Amino acid sequence: MDLGLTNKAYIVTGATRGLGLAAARELVADGAHVLISGRTRQAVDTAVSALNAHGAAQGSGTAQTPGTAHGLVADNAAPDTAERLIAEATTRFGRFDGILISVGGPQAGPVETTPETAWRDAFESVFLGALRLARAAAAALPSGGVIGFVLSSSVRQPIPGLGISNGLRPGLAMAAKALADELGPRGIRVLGLLPARIDTDRVRELDALAADPEAARALHSADIPLGRYGTPEEFGRVAAFLLSPAASYLTGLMVPVDGGALRSL
Repeated sequence: MDLGLTNKAYIVTGATRGLGLAAARELVADGAHVLISGRTRQAVDTAVSALNAHGAAQGSGTAQTPGTAHGLVADNAAPDTAERLIAEATTRFGRFDGILISVGGPQAGPVETTPETAWRDAFESVFLGALRLARAAAAALPSGGVIGFVLSSSVRQPIPGLGISNGLRPGLAMAAKALADELGPRGIRVLGLLPARIDTDRVRELDALAADPEAARALHSADIPLGRYGTPEEFGRVAAFLLSPAASYLTGLMVPVDGGALRSL
C-alpha cells in the first residue's frame, strides 16, 4: 500500500535514538523528508547520517524517491524550540505536513519518594514542552496536517516504578484528545501512540534497575500475549502509517503498540 508519504515533510523530536528514531527511519524509507531534533550535535549528526543512508538504500533500484533527513539541536523544554523547528522544516523542505512529538522518559521512581524537582523538570519537558510544540504546529499546519504524540501505556494503566510517567502522560493524552476536537474543523488530525515494552535503550535501562534484569525481562514478556518485547521497527511502522495520508480519517485516538499487554479496550 502506498502511504502517500513521498515528499511530505515531518518533524520528529527526540529522534536521535529509540522510538523517535524508529519512526523517522520508516518515514524516510517511504519517501518523506524529516527534520529530527536531539540535545547534542554529535547525536543529531550520527542519526541524520544513518537516516540518509537508510533512505538511499530503500530507494535504490526502485521507482521510489528516497526521503531525506536533516537535524537540529534542540531541547523540547526550551521555549523557542517549537518556533525554531517549524521555521527550519519549512525553510529546508518548503512545506510542513506534520510533527511527531517524542520526549525521553522521565526519571523512574515511585510517586511517594520521587523528588519534587524531578516532577518539575519532567513537567517542563514531557508535558509543557510537548504541548508547546503541538500548539505551535497547530498554528502552522495546513489542512491535512497531523500532530502525533509518543506517550506510553501508562496513559491507560499505571506502570510500577514510573510515578512521573503515570502522573503526566494521561493528562497529556487528554489534552491531545481535546486538541483533536479543536483542530478537526480545520482538517488537522491529532493522535497518540502508547508503546509498552518496546526493545529500546530506555526499556533496557528500566529492566536493568531490577536485581535480576534477565528475570525482569522474562517476567514482562510473559505478561504480553505475543510473548515478547516489540521491536523499534514495529513501532516505527505504526507511527509512519498514522502520520501518513493513508490514515486521513483517524484522529482523537490513542493507539497501543504493546503486543496486547493492555487489557482495557
